[in-house]
Amino acid sequence: MPIQIRRMKAEDVETCGRICYEAFKGISENHNFRPDFLSAQAGIDLMRMLFESPNSFSVVAERDGVVIGSNHLVEYDAIRAVGPITVDPATQAKGAGRMLMEAVIERGKGSAGIRLVQDSFNTASLSLYASLGFDVKEPLALIEGELKDDLPPNVTVRAIEEGDYQACADLCRTIHGFDRLNELKNMPPFLTSFVAIRDGRLTAYTSAPYFWPLNHAVAETEDDMKVLLIGTANFSPGQPLTILLPTRQTSLFRWCLKQGMRVIKPLTLMSMGEYHKPRGCYLPSVGY
Repeated sequence: MPIQIRRMKAEDVETCGRICYEAFKGISENHNFRPDFLSAQAGIDLMRMLFESPNSFSVVAERDGVVIGSNHLVEYDAIRAVGPITVDPATQAKGAGRMLMEAVIERGKGSAGIRLVQDSFNTASLSLYASLGFDVKEPLALIEGELKDDLPPNVTVRAIEEGDYQACADLCRTIHGFDRLNELKNMPPFLTSFVAIRDGRLTAYTSAPYFWPLNHAVAETEDDMKVLLIGTANFSPGQPLTILLPTRQTSLFRWCLKQGMRVIKPLTLMSMGEYHKPRGCYLPSVGY
């Protein structure tokens, strides 16, 4: 029977989670990179979070009554974010991935834009996304490590508060042309977002600096991003930051390396629809 695409159901979550774990594990290990998921349970937990979110559109690919893959479109704000898309390793390269992508692209029609981040070493996914109309926008590096330094006397870094959200949205619009206010407000409760206040004014924020798939950050200047990262790291000594960094920001990249952070893997930011070249310093999530 041909492959069918349908909305995800609660009973699909565990199967999709295991497929997610196995698919990412396989492609990473084939290229000698560390897997993104340490266990099948981590993949299942992610699938459950996406399925249960009212801001996620989740679909599965099914053949002969068996689920063989899934994809998601996160719909918090004007820009939609794709993924993760995964297909059972035993059934890859047979059309399911393209059909899953076509489903979320169709869903995203009418939005300002759709974005995704893919592993640069995965040439199959890079080719698929390009053929579907996504443009390469940024080379990225996943980096991790600890930072230790003192903050300047005129800068404070602290956990985000209710009164900070509008300033964060304004700053994000200045940098990207769009804000991510709803996404920022709906970070999972086990994650903490941080802001940097310089001379009494909010100049940077980061949404989930210890969990890179959900982290994004914007800052007025590179110096504001540096103190944001340092101040955030000071909250949890011994716990490494994990962030996506556009390597085009070369001086920030070199600074992170000098501080002891290390590259884990290369990735690519791709976009369909509206895209404004960032007008400041930023770190993307798997969305943008």
